[in-house]
Amino acid sequence: MNVNSRHEVIKRLQTELPRGAPFDLATLAQLGVSPQLAARYAEGGWLVRLAQGVYAFPNDDYGIDGALKFLKQRIPGLHIGGKSALALHGVRHNLSSREALVLWGDVRYVLPNWFISRFRARYVHARLFNWPEAALVSKTLVTPPGQPDGLLTSVSERAVLEMLYEVGTKQSLEEARNLFDGLRSPRKELLGQLLACCTSVKTVRLFLTWARETGVVDVDDLLARHAVPTGSDKRWMSRLADGTLLSLNPHG
Repeated sequence: MNVNSRHEVIKRLQTELPRGAPFDLATLAQLGVSPQLAARYAEGGWLVRLAQGVYAFPNDDYGIDGALKFLKQRIPGLHIGGKSALALHGVRHNLSSREALVLWGDVRYVLPNWFISRFRARYVHARLFNWPEAALVSKTLVTPPGQPDGLLTSVSERAVLEMLYEVGTKQSLEEARNLFDGLRSPRKELLGQLLACCTSVKTVRLFLTWARETGVVDVDDLLARHAVPTGSDKRWMSRLADGTLLSLNPHG
């Protein structure tokens, strides 16, 4: 490739590729850039190689939104969930600016080094729901006001169950309770649908227990209207990482 042709390709890249996000070899291929040429551009300082097959423009201060949009192409079901989703819906408790962003997805995945070296985040993969239909999945993921289009976040009813799932591992019991107390007017029908397909007995029982204590929903009415899986008739007991013994009745 002669100098003029090379500069023409570079000009196309700078013109047609949006700033603010990484891009991959498939995107570069659409603009006529082979893996070998991309490597040469990186050596020449026209591109920055973030990882194998992942590039960005030099000095492009891409943010979390652009990075998440890039990861969304690789992780089915990627969304902001749990405590982070609750915060976006206004349910917060002593939220720190250094708090790790909680991401959920449908497959096992290890967040790449180029991402976690730049952003505080962790990824959760768990089959928390046996979805009866795709429509329910769509109903529980939204783009809150002020968030970029395409970046999905759990609705508060789903987010609280995702948070409770992590109690005893990545989530402290005390903070979870404080956040639970911040719930306001959850949609009872949607909660019932989510609890009915929830696969975690601990999550279900913890929700029912705290819902009874706070009165955030009528637990007896919810159980009468939905077939919520609560496990056996015995107490569910577990010793948490901090030594706390968690004991939960079947129906809260």
